[in-house]
Amino acid sequence: MTTGQKLTLTTREIHTDNFHLLEHLPPNPLAFIRGGDGIVGWGEAARLESSLPAGRVADLAAKWRALVSDATVTDEVQLPGTGLVAFGAFAFSDLSNSNSTLIVPRVILGSRDGRVWVTTVETGESVPDFWNQKAEYKVNPSISFEPGEISTERFKSLVSAAVAKITSGEVNKVVLARDVIAKINKSFDIRSILQILSDGYPTCWIYSVDGMFGASPELLVRVSHSQVSARVLAGTAGRGTDPGVDQAIAVALAASSKNTAEHAFAVDSLVKSLEPFCTHVDADPTPFSLALPNVWHLASDVHGVLREDASVLDVAAALHPTAAVAGTPTSVAQNLIAQLEHTDRGRYAGPIGWIGADGDGEWAIALRGAQISELTIRAFAGCGIVTESEPEAELAETDLKFRPIREALL
Repeated sequence: MTTGQKLTLTTREIHTDNFHLLEHLPPNPLAFIRGGDGIVGWGEAARLESSLPAGRVADLAAKWRALVSDATVTDEVQLPGTGLVAFGAFAFSDLSNSNSTLIVPRVILGSRDGRVWVTTVETGESVPDFWNQKAEYKVNPSISFEPGEISTERFKSLVSAAVAKITSGEVNKVVLARDVIAKINKSFDIRSILQILSDGYPTCWIYSVDGMFGASPELLVRVSHSQVSARVLAGTAGRGTDPGVDQAIAVALAASSKNTAEHAFAVDSLVKSLEPFCTHVDADPTPFSLALPNVWHLASDVHGVLREDASVLDVAAALHPTAAVAGTPTSVAQNLIAQLEHTDRGRYAGPIGWIGADGDGEWAIALRGAQISELTIRAFAGCGIVTESEPEAELAETDLKFRPIREALL
């Protein structure tokens, strides 16, 4: 279906017991799931794309409004994720060659708070009723990653170069990343990977949109009935195997001047970006230590109330890129990233999530993931560089952040 056609769709509730969304994924699914709840999609009823070097999120927000205005929707459920919904993935940088896109599936299966629903777009063609049966996912052969465009040695040299720029006063913080690549075969089944990631990282947002997939610990923004929420993660330490040591690591992370300074930059940047949209914005007065299976993060939750009729994409356009994934000042940090890395991050660290017809939605930051292009997987991991950063320590942090994808593909 072309984007010029008007969409007609219906959402109806499914009454079922012991339903587990991750057991009903269609082949090559679109997905945005956390804690077992969320939405998954099959096929494409409409695709909106933007290749603008700047303003790509705002461009797609405008195209989305036009698509919504022409749609006919019957929604019997009225929950977040019902009715007309699009999944989206956006490029990180204005300089990227990767398209940004919104995709309306032909079928959406959703689960929230014990209720299950299915949304179908009328196309005149039959669709598989994958929600009525558990799917069998293939076991993928083990995959071995190799260095990508930024080797470990080059990454360490970039960290040293960034510290020199910070010391000279050109920038306060910059987030550098490195990449790894691997080959997959034609029978690769992403569904088994999403299941592994969900089981291993139940508090993360499990996403799969247009070949970009992963388990993000960081919510860029959620908008629901004019309420705005976001979570900032900046400052990282590896978990300890002994409970006492592990707790000591969390305490040390919270007391680390290097990590708390990095975190403060990220929170301040997010709050300032939200303020033009909100009547007021509140942030946690002090960060808390968030435990993931592989790392501790310093985390802060931010809340606000929208000042005007803005969609989640309008807010995402203002927030991206955050200081947590770019640096401070953001524009200076972005220029430095391009100058040092000389590589296209694609959709890594870009917004990924969904938007509904009412403008509400959830967007995570595409972290702890990878992009599939033809038969190649490319994964990135990065870390915030500040004055006290040391190349070996930052390299070790990227290894920690590669763990979710590496282990899911073993």
